Amino acid sequence: MDDTRRESRLRTGPAGFTLIELIVVVAIIGILATIAVPAMKNAPQKAREAALKEDLFTMRSCIDQYLADKGHYPPSLQALVDAGYMRRIPEDPITKSTKTWKVDYAESDQDTDLQPPDEQGGGPGIIDVHSGAPGTALDGTTYADW
Repeated sequence: MDDTRRESRLRTGPAGFTLIELIVVVAIIGILATIAVPAMKNAPQKAREAALKEDLFTMRSCIDQYLADKGHYPPSLQALVDAGYMRRIPEDPITKSTKTWKVDYAESDQDTDLQPPDEQGGGPGIIDVHSGAPGTALDGTTYADW
């Protein structure tokens, strides 16, 4: 009888996970994965759009600083780099190119006292910059409208 009690005491503790416990854990992981995957699907696009907004803000700020310092708008984006306002023309995060930026020029009758004379590059300068990327952002607006 003493051997029987000793054997039963050894078997009473938990021996591992039951099948039910494992199924519950796998189901919980599956539910969390189905929630996380759609949320992470747009994360790279959101990051590119945030970088585009930051690049546009920076270039517009440099244009304003150039205007305040020189008294006229820059003739090109490269002029901002040459004058030291930017290290380089940033790459459009959507198109992955520095050549797709769309610029708006000052109209000839607008801000006539702020336009450079012809010997400094002539014509109206850049007053705004937009992305040349086709398509629509996640918020429903087109990139060209930013």
